[in-house]
Amino acid sequence: MMLRASHHFFLYPFFKLYTLWKIRRNFHGVKISGEYSEKKEPLLVVANHFSWWDGFWAMYLNLKLFRRKFYFMMLEEQLQERMFLNKSGGYSIKKKSRSVIDTLNYTSGLLEDDNNMVLMFPQGDFSSLYDTEIKFERGIEHILKKTSRKVQIMFMVNLIEYLSEVKPGLYIYIMEYQGSDFSTAALAAAYNRFYRECISENIKLAGIL
Repeated sequence: MMLRASHHFFLYPFFKLYTLWKIRRNFHGVKISGEYSEKKEPLLVVANHFSWWDGFWAMYLNLKLFRRKFYFMMLEEQLQERMFLNKSGGYSIKKKSRSVIDTLNYTSGLLEDDNNMVLMFPQGDFSSLYDTEIKFERGIEHILKKTSRKVQIMFMVNLIEYLSEVKPGLYIYIMEYQGSDFSTAALAAAYNRFYRECISENIKLAGIL
């Protein structure tokens, strides 16, 4: 049975503060690039997943820009090892089990509420920062077809660079998906175009500095 998310009166605010403190302590700076317009719609954030930090970076972006109630999907075995995250918006998915459909339907339900932001890693597991293409599982298509509301979809790409600093800099790129095709193939193609553009921008940045 999947683990549903909750927002504990103490742990959730603590998670927000801890995120801000942790990022300030471990990164020499954070740069957010891209445009966002508030549409009063449920928000689905689709991000690359290459490190332990990814959820914290999405929470940071939410605190600085979106300001929604934060939900995120995690592999069940990882969430069970960090149950405080279950009290901070985390819910579980167990691959190759019947409960996968329950998780996808639960996600669709979350996206019926304008106040909610849901973070998804479409590849379903960690991938290398050096991958040139992010593979999409089919779950995101199921979620969007099941949701009755219009959903604002934001692409998020996280990259890090050390350059001349001891601590890395965090570069967060965002872009709203404007397409009307919500198939896995269309979303993957659009995300990967954006992903490669972001990598190119970071390479140019390194050259300038």
